[in-house]
Amino acid sequence: MSHKHFTRALALLLSLVILSNYSCNQQDEIAVNEMLPRLSDYAIFNGNASDLVPNADYKLYELASTLFTDYAEKQRLIKVPAGKTIKAVNDGLPDFPDGTVIVKTFYYFHDKRDISKGKNIIETRLLIKKDNHWKVGVFKWNREQTDAILFTSGDYQSVNWIGLDGKANVISYRFPSNADCRTCHQSDDDVVPIGPKIRNLNINVARNGVSVNQLTHLADEGVLNRVKPTWFSVLPDYHNTSLSVEHRARAYLEVNCAHCHSDGGFAGNRRPRFGYEYSLQSSNILAEKATMVQRMGNGQMPKLGNTVLDKEGTDLVIKYLNSL
Repeated sequence: MSHKHFTRALALLLSLVILSNYSCNQQDEIAVNEMLPRLSDYAIFNGNASDLVPNADYKLYELASTLFTDYAEKQRLIKVPAGKTIKAVNDGLPDFPDGTVIVKTFYYFHDKRDISKGKNIIETRLLIKKDNHWKVGVFKWNREQTDAILFTSGDYQSVNWIGLDGKANVISYRFPSNADCRTCHQSDDDVVPIGPKIRNLNINVARNGVSVNQLTHLADEGVLNRVKPTWFSVLPDYHNTSLSVEHRARAYLEVNCAHCHSDGGFAGNRRPRFGYEYSLQSSNILAEKATMVQRMGNGQMPKLGNTVLDKEGTDLVIKYLNSL
């Protein structure tokens, strides 16, 4: 073999080795996360993915109070295996069967004053229950809005939109890493959902032009076991200004802070307990009042989930704290 041919053969061999290692590393990363590499692999959406029309086995759900994430809009979907249902046992998280998939997609309308101008889909997060443990995945949508790619180490993206007030907004949107996801969703050494507690699902929703209690609707859809909504409490909508400041602020703390400040949570060693089920006395809010005002006021808390200060939510909680 000539030196020229030998050189070409060696280069080809090295290329194959590099490609093989890259493929193996990719597969190792996917295996570690137990997530498929593309969102389209899960067949969540029907037709054009950017229309966010769910396939029949993915059911829409809504929450009374929602986690603040840099003013992003969110679509929430859930899928349970055929013949299985979620079991509501108390006001908190229900029992989810293995195979449950929870989907949350984040997007911004180009102009909130006229949503017909379209939207910019940023990311979709998946929680998949397998072997009695939850697996997490963050998928970043492409510019063409046709699919999303699995990300594990976090990222940033500049996002622009016009608000209802007509003002132009721009942020550096932060994609969480897998470690970030596990921090917020931590319960001891495991991962759990945050939002879909029964008291946060126990609201009326519009379906097919009719108002129906969501727990009843999810039972009709075969997602939830049949229950009476009156068996459970209702988490207030903290945006509802007709409610008391106390109830609104406690609801805000429930969905934005309680997942960390809970037994087994990331901040479980801190005294406050922000779950809605805690009374004011047992929550330790009074003892932590000054610290809460300081840390929320300067944007230190909540620790993760946003890059800009939620002024409305922060003002609400500080108003409540100052009333105590």
